[in-house]
Amino acid sequence: MSPRVVVDVHTHALPMPLLTWLAGQGLADVGDGVVRIDPVVSGMPEDAPIPLPAAQYDVGERLGDLARTGVTRQLVSVPPFVTCADAMEEDTVLPVVRRANDELVALLGGHRGVLDPLGSVPLGTSAAVSEARRCLEELGCAGIAIGTRGLGRELDDPVHEPLWAYLARRRAFVFLHPNSVPAGGRLADYWLPQLAGYPMETALAVARLVFGGVLERHDLTLCLAHGGGCVPALTGRLDLGWSRKAVARTTPRPPSEYLRRLYYDTATFSTPLLGRLIEDFGAGHVLVGTDYPFELADTDPLGTVDALNLTRPDALKIESGTITGLLGGSA
Repeated sequence: MSPRVVVDVHTHALPMPLLTWLAGQGLADVGDGVVRIDPVVSGMPEDAPIPLPAAQYDVGERLGDLARTGVTRQLVSVPPFVTCADAMEEDTVLPVVRRANDELVALLGGHRGVLDPLGSVPLGTSAAVSEARRCLEELGCAGIAIGTRGLGRELDDPVHEPLWAYLARRRAFVFLHPNSVPAGGRLADYWLPQLAGYPMETALAVARLVFGGVLERHDLTLCLAHGGGCVPALTGRLDLGWSRKAVARTTPRPPSEYLRRLYYDTATFSTPLLGRLIEDFGAGHVLVGTDYPFELADTDPLGTVDALNLTRPDALKIESGTITGLLGGSA
């Protein structure tokens, strides 16, 4: 029996040279197993301790974990807390994002085909498209990872139109991961920014992509982190608004039709929820994603797929078949 091929589209790495550079700028403080990053870069509260497991910067540790979990290939993006989601000055964002891309590519450089980078872009700026081009055409990234906003601008802001046009034309794989949260102080406790804020943020961002007409104008190869967050549960409500509220009737088709074109990772952490995701969107639109190497990660992705009791053809789509085809489109 052939060994299973499993591609994990949702993993993170935080190169130590990037943290060293941020520290030199007075924007980070690296401690024992944690890092504190200035809110203008991280979008986190002042002095918030962000976990820094060795696998974030140690490729040997990462490769050992791959062997233990059965994953054969990772797509790797920098964590959301180095994307400057809450910065308001372009001069702050551009050097951080460019250096993050350079250092990520350098970290993974000797392991392409097993560890492949997803480049980041400075959202909210006109430089987003040029950095996407640099990542794909010069640095050889496998795709692009985007946040949910930048410089106070949403994903449907006109400044991003050239970015969407370029990514659609390139048929690039795009991984959308929340890099901010709504509701401000109401999420201050209990690790709620990650537990509740990120899923809500994804839903807001994707709703704007739908109602803002971005998904109508551009045929994007877009995958949503965390099983789409709150998006799947809101599909019926978005359709209802489209059908009954004139202000939401912005597209020729209801939101659900655009949502069915998207891809969703398996990081729902619930077999019934993941099963429903597959039922609603199809096995061909669900990809393995773990959120490695954070504490809130799926440590047994093969078990996650096996628990669904799918046919082998459907399981193969989720494990590697679909993403392998999609990445071929961005070569």
